Amino acid sequence: MNARIAIALVVLLAVLGGAALIYNYKERSERAENVGTLGRPLITDLKAADIAAIKIVEPKATLTLKREQDSWVIAERRNFPADIAKVREFVVKLIGLKVGQSEPIGEKDRARLNLDASGTQVEFAGADGKSLGKLTVGKKYFKREVENPDKAPADGRFIALPGDASTVYIVSDPLAQATAKSADWIDRASFEVEKVKTLDVRLADGEQWRLARAADNADWKLEPLKGGEKLDNGRANAATYSLSMLELADVAPDDVKDTGLDKPALINATTLDELAYEIKVGRLEGDNYYVRFSSSGSPPAEAAGPDAERLKKLRERLPREKQLAKYLLLIPKSKLEDTLKPRAELLEKKGDRK
Repeated sequence: MNARIAIALVVLLAVLGGAALIYNYKERSERAENVGTLGRPLITDLKAADIAAIKIVEPKATLTLKREQDSWVIAERRNFPADIAKVREFVVKLIGLKVGQSEPIGEKDRARLNLDASGTQVEFAGADGKSLGKLTVGKKYFKREVENPDKAPADGRFIALPGDASTVYIVSDPLAQATAKSADWIDRASFEVEKVKTLDVRLADGEQWRLARAADNADWKLEPLKGGEKLDNGRANAATYSLSMLELADVAPDDVKDTGLDKPALINATTLDELAYEIKVGRLEGDNYYVRFSSSGSPPAEAAGPDAERLKKLRERLPREKQLAKYLLLIPKSKLEDTLKPRAELLEKKGDRK
């Protein structure tokens, strides 16, 4: 081996050795100092059976879920029923949260990640009102860059715990249910007007029309029907059947002042099951109408054949409908637009006739 080759080998070994040292240093520097926290429960000693209330506070909204026997209600909506499945899922998620990563954090970073007062505060309380656990839910966590963080599905969430302001935790669940919006917590089951027999509609501008039929499979009649006019049976079916497909968008606070229900559109329906409904439709709030309704009557006590099971479900649903009548409801515009049509739109057009 000549001197030139020997020198080249020494230089190569030095380079390789330096690269190895740099790699080892980088690996050590990127290794989490608090690796011992990985995989441990985020909230310790929290049991689902002990939770009697969940308070969710955002900068401009507060929502309190309270357990009442076997159900959950929303305190800020006069104890309107919450969706039990959503509450249980949220509780199970929070109890099962484990630390995926944790890092030291400063005051500016806490604000940037919404881990200060700008974040969502979630607190669990027992039956005695004492706190069982609390955390601040901050911004979404992404493993990659996204164009619109508000709409993109997240890989996790930044979390802060009380008494540990210097640490940020990352969990692998985006916790989409951590919200104080009542619309995301309510039981969306609405009143359902099935098997309509008569439908009287008075629109907000005063126009009125009436549909009626003698039996379930009978044709609809529009009253009054002027000479030369013909009812479009498909549109009549849509106007009546839509009332059996209603769902809630939200339940509104009782202190809303401008609901439009002082001059509402009115829908009065009777059914072949001997029930009667009065529905008042107010103004639009976004894509939803303010609605109040009441119902009366009782379905037949017994029925034979296919109707037996349907009437059983109807009787089971009636207590829920009586409860809904106490609240100011928000119902999607799309669910009522076939019913709130001007009379002219129920008629066959000349071009449609054969």
